[in-house]
Amino acid sequence: MLPFRLIDRLKFIVERQLVKGAGFQLVVVGVFIGLISLVGGLLVVPQGGEFEEPGSAVWWAFLRLTDPGYLGDDVGTWQRFVSTLLTISGYVVFMGTLVAILTRWLIAKMADLERGLTPVTLKNHVVVLGWTSQTLPLLGELLSSSGRMRRFLEKHDASKLRLVVLSETASAEQVHELQAEPGIGRKARQIILRSGVAIQPEALERVACLDASAVIVPSAAHEAGRLVTSDVGTVKALLTIAARARSLDAPLPFVVAEIQDIRKFPIVERAYPGPLEVVAGDTTISRLMVQNILHPGLSGVYNELFSSGNGNEIYIRSGDSMAGQTLAEVASQRPRAIVMGLLQQTDCGWTVQMPAPTGAVVAEKDRVVMLARDYTETDADPRTPPSTLIERGVCIPKAIESSSSVLRVLLLGWNRRVPGFLDELVSYRRQRFEVDVVSVVPAAERQREIERYLGEQQSVICRHIEADYMVEGELRRVGLFSYDAVLLLSSDRLSSGEEADARTMMGYLQLEGLLNEDERAPQILMELSDPDNRHLLMAYQSEVMISPMIVSHVLAQVALRRELRIVLDELFTVGGAEILFRDPADYPLPASVDFQALQKILGESGEIPLGIHRAKADESGKQLQLNPPRRVYLDLQPEDRLVVLSQTTQ
Repeated sequence: MLPFRLIDRLKFIVERQLVKGAGFQLVVVGVFIGLISLVGGLLVVPQGGEFEEPGSAVWWAFLRLTDPGYLGDDVGTWQRFVSTLLTISGYVVFMGTLVAILTRWLIAKMADLERGLTPVTLKNHVVVLGWTSQTLPLLGELLSSSGRMRRFLEKHDASKLRLVVLSETASAEQVHELQAEPGIGRKARQIILRSGVAIQPEALERVACLDASAVIVPSAAHEAGRLVTSDVGTVKALLTIAARARSLDAPLPFVVAEIQDIRKFPIVERAYPGPLEVVAGDTTISRLMVQNILHPGLSGVYNELFSSGNGNEIYIRSGDSMAGQTLAEVASQRPRAIVMGLLQQTDCGWTVQMPAPTGAVVAEKDRVVMLARDYTETDADPRTPPSTLIERGVCIPKAIESSSSVLRVLLLGWNRRVPGFLDELVSYRRQRFEVDVVSVVPAAERQREIERYLGEQQSVICRHIEADYMVEGELRRVGLFSYDAVLLLSSDRLSSGEEADARTMMGYLQLEGLLNEDERAPQILMELSDPDNRHLLMAYQSEVMISPMIVSHVLAQVALRRELRIVLDELFTVGGAEILFRDPADYPLPASVDFQALQKILGESGEIPLGIHRAKADESGKQLQLNPPRRVYLDLQPEDRLVVLSQTTQ
């Protein structure tokens, strides 16, 4: 082995000190300044004169090294020569190196602050664990829910909403995205970004997870072929929160967690022993798709219900202020809201009554489900005289009548939700479905995923066609006019939602051109992934679902009012309460009827009218009118449909 040279050893030692940070770098620079001052002082000591002792000479050298202003005070050639060398060294070592170290340290410190590595010192805030395609609309929903948020803050004894978002890498670009997002804008100052991953204990400490009033865990983006799915990350995050709470002997916060695979529901519940609500995002979208196939036009209803500031929403009010009143009395005191039903607490959870008879008496622990444009409309207004009491009896469940004994559905594209979609079709035992799937994904791969999800219970006929629906010739060969419904699915195999939506919208425009050739056009439902594209196809005939916006709304509203999840599960699953379209001719309606009279007539069969779906759109392009004014005549046309809350059988 060759011996190390002395210079190499010195370089190595200096390097090891410099990489330790600004503090050690300053120490190294200080040592160099001391050495240079010592050498400079020793060089002028033999000159005598003003230097009576070595210490004075070293001090003289240090002053020349640090301040060039002393350069003109020296006398003698040698002293001026040494002074000049010291001044030049001062520019290089003292001023250049020292300023460079301090500047780099300051820039690094500012970068660390921008990355959000400092723990927050907040309590009763709302934490969002993850920056996904759903985060921006989720934050917008939370900031827009003024009435619900006010009640939420009062419940948790907080004066102001604070949102803390844990992103893998917080950046200024994300701040700009927040400011540009509709519904956030200037409210972005209420949002704090922190860097980290939800499965890291130090990251959960950074967002003060255990001190939060609510923790929302949105599902991360799906990547095809990965063994570690987003559900695995969700379970790991819940385990980390629970372990941290046990180690600090702290109470567990309320968590709203999204999972993609509803079969993982028992695992998520076992992972987190605290207060928890689980939202199955993919299952929610699949349920809404199936409902829309059975009731064409229903997408307009849930697009309104699942977006703040865009019409009516479902509100759940505590029964303590209405205790002892009947639902008829509650409704008469709130003429701008529609009372949909009751949630009654039992030892096993909540029992849902929708629609509930108006004679039902509200107990203090009950919850009242209402439809209104604003939270304030669900309060009794003492200035408004009560409206007429409307009697409604018990609703008798009825089977859903389909226009065809077999509904043929064409799926254009493939994503992870298709097996869950087929599973949801299986739950409708009174209706037969035939499904054809057109995709460039190999048929064998699709069939394996379906079999893995459904097992042996594959009662829905599903055929696979390997083709690209972007090619007009291949799309023509499918036979579009033989189907009752066509669904364009957003792909989860592309790198971004923008690319997936671009492909979906282009496919729709090509599909529309083919369907215009015949009047027997099937129903078209298009799924989009990027909320920014929600206004691009408003002028076209397709029904549109924006999956991240719907799931974001559900997550946000369940975080503010956890009982809402039970209501949504009741409304959009087979059997029980369901939103239907009914022909006005099915009821004994007079020639001219207002909405209050409509409530009385439908109340005789136990049903609740929610609004009108017009056959022709109005000037703004809107066909749906939910919760219309009570005394305005509806002027129903033959092709119009009533939006009704009723009971159905499985």
